[in-house]
Amino acid sequence: MPGQSAGLRLATRTSALALAQARLVAGMIEAVEPGVAVELVPVRTSGDERPPRAAPEAPVVAGPGDKSRFVKEIEEMLLAGAADLAVHSAKDVPGELPEDLAIVGVPARADPRDAVCGAESIAALPAGARVGTSSLRRRAQLLAAREDLEVRELRGNVDTRLRRLGEGDYDAVVLALAGLERLGLQTGEPVDSAVMTPAPGQGCLALEARAGDKRMIELAAAVTDDQALGALTAERAVTAALEATCDTPIGVHAELTDGGGELTVASFVGRPDGSAWLRDSVAGDAQAPAELGRLAGERLLAAGAADVLAGEGDSSRGRGRPL
Repeated sequence: MPGQSAGLRLATRTSALALAQARLVAGMIEAVEPGVAVELVPVRTSGDERPPRAAPEAPVVAGPGDKSRFVKEIEEMLLAGAADLAVHSAKDVPGELPEDLAIVGVPARADPRDAVCGAESIAALPAGARVGTSSLRRRAQLLAAREDLEVRELRGNVDTRLRRLGEGDYDAVVLALAGLERLGLQTGEPVDSAVMTPAPGQGCLALEARAGDKRMIELAAAVTDDQALGALTAERAVTAALEATCDTPIGVHAELTDGGGELTVASFVGRPDGSAWLRDSVAGDAQAPAELGRLAGERLLAAGAADVLAGEGDSSRGRGRPL
């Protein structure tokens, strides 16, 4: 974009992973607008407040609040004009944004799968293995696959979780493969998405800006990957249909199939104890991702997803099923 060399303030969370992601985006922007000076603006959010360290034997419970705790302070900086653009892990972005803000770009997606660290696979874990996670989605799918596992609370950044694995508090931990790769960590075995459906938006970065900021919209569009944008659009439509929050045990993964002309949306909803779950997959026009995502959400609701998530109905083991 010749002639546009003004500085750009890029807001991000303060974790090592968030900073690595922000540097990645800064490099993309500098490549499309040579001479631009991208300044990283680290922001400590409500979601970064350190929770009390849970005992290894503690069960996984829902965290306080919702996804907005990971982006609220960053969005306030955008609205106040103290930052020009923000980069988020897409899975942390709420379904509804402040009126004057918008997701304006989605760079190419990293591997969206989860990774198990400490074992070759979930199936290879010994009976009664202690598996660490703070995610209700991961907990629900771990127990749906292996009801014998002991899923324990584990919070903190990636380094903290891997350190506690190394200290022997857990036999394995489950993390996002994209995060491990972006931090340059050569650890973890990918989990097949048919076994553990990723979180909506996992592996995607979402660029947020003021809705009327033409320069930021153009810059973000220049680093956007259409395939990642379409997948994220479909996945966020499913979460909106289910009125899901960050504490809702759901997984959604959209990917191009049939040579790229078709988009397939795989989804999972389940109870945190693994006692009931649903899986579904629907395919449709890749050019209409939002409509396909809404259809996927409607199919889940018609099959009883709301009852599953509310803990109602028959909860005996083995009630999980594909649609």
